[in-house]
Amino acid sequence: MPSAAEETFDVAIVGGGAAGLPAAIEARRAGARVVLIEKEDELGGTSSFSLGMFTASRTEHQRRAGIEDSPEAHFEDAGLFAPGAPDNAVLRRTLARDSVELIPWLSSLGLSFLGPMPEPPHRVPRMHTVVPTAAAIGFQLGRECRRLGVEIRMKTRVTRLLVEGGRVRGVVARRANEPETHFVVEGGVILAAGDYAGNRELKVAFGADIIADVNPVNPGSSGDGHRMGIEAGSEVLNGPLARGPVLRFVPPKRKTLMQRIPPYAFLTRPMAWAASRLPAAVLRPFLIRFITTALGPSRGLFAAGAVLVDRNGERFASGSDNPADGLRLPPGGTAFIVLDGELRDRFQRWPDFVSTAPNVAYAYIDDYKASRPDITFEAATIEDLAHQLGMQAGRLGATLQHAGRARRGPYVALGPLKQYIVCTEGGLRVNGDLEVLDRDGGPISGLYAAGSTGQGGMRLDGHGHHLGWAVVSGRIAGRNAAMRSRSRHQP
Repeated sequence: MPSAAEETFDVAIVGGGAAGLPAAIEARRAGARVVLIEKEDELGGTSSFSLGMFTASRTEHQRRAGIEDSPEAHFEDAGLFAPGAPDNAVLRRTLARDSVELIPWLSSLGLSFLGPMPEPPHRVPRMHTVVPTAAAIGFQLGRECRRLGVEIRMKTRVTRLLVEGGRVRGVVARRANEPETHFVVEGGVILAAGDYAGNRELKVAFGADIIADVNPVNPGSSGDGHRMGIEAGSEVLNGPLARGPVLRFVPPKRKTLMQRIPPYAFLTRPMAWAASRLPAAVLRPFLIRFITTALGPSRGLFAAGAVLVDRNGERFASGSDNPADGLRLPPGGTAFIVLDGELRDRFQRWPDFVSTAPNVAYAYIDDYKASRPDITFEAATIEDLAHQLGMQAGRLGATLQHAGRARRGPYVALGPLKQYIVCTEGGLRVNGDLEVLDRDGGPISGLYAAGSTGQGGMRLDGHGHHLGWAVVSGRIAGRNAAMRSRSRHQP
């Protein structure tokens, strides 16, 4: 192979998601020469697989709704999701403080929001949802990076850090079938590479053996930033923690209408305006397509008696009302939810729903039949349903008979479902400036981390905190890395 090429920048950012993109924007606005390196072929990272929710306080959306709020109340409420659990109160306070700027800053870049929506134990509604989908995050922030002149290298994977004299001086990266490139920096390297939900070795090493073989929502969550941080002398806090496993319906093979809408501001702002003012009946058909695409089944289905079966028609069971609790499907394994005629009729109206986006809309059986015919099966008899699912009729019939759900049709099956890890919670040890710390608590010169990579032991339970931390921490890391570059240039 030819010898490695070398390029010089002030700041190098590893990862083009909801943390890396804000870091690049802030560093470039501060005058730094910035390169952003992303191993996938699209920007957005795990944010593109999310519900696009940001939890923030003292927003214009809250003011229009007559809601009084404060960062201090946000800080207190965020700690109520997992009271007594290991946490980093310093970072949580930073998140609550800077969330005041979240929605205005993102809106200035062309993003539109619906909200605020309630989520206890938050004392007031704070949840703001991106319109039309979370894909708008990577789209709009990527546009701003390009407008500012950030160098973006796609399909390029960072393999290791360049360390010289105890200081991180850059990264080594490679595009497939091409020689390595050394990106040498004057300021710093920002690790914003997401979490490690897709890295079995890291999950085992951090004590998360129980989820080692569960697939991630984002296949690109390979933990590269965590690995490089450890190699540089840092450590991962809260390594065993993860959000999941969760059961979700497999995604449609084609993008939905909502996913195909270009998230330009001139389109999304009228959509957000309409969503806040039009009657729910008018908006519902659009919201339902989002819910049935992105979400999984409610616990209420199983509590009411719906039967969760495997590919052979045999029942999954556990000691709780939700058979998905404690369920461990084999790698690549799938499941189906089966309802008899009684439950089919029941889950057509409130308060019995199949899926929900909290306080936005609720999806029922007929909604799934209309919007996800690829995962909805209905038959007058158990035999016909088994035939549609490729199961043995006798085995499925015996399962439903034993569960008391073979009395009458029509019978409905929803699936396949798979188990996923939404994200892992462990992050490199960092300080309030998002500098990566070594095992003794001292900063590793020239190295920063943001988002899931730089979660620093903070708990991000509830909706909207992961994305909020990604943007908040990315902006802080970007500014600090750029400032460090300027200071090195000064006499």
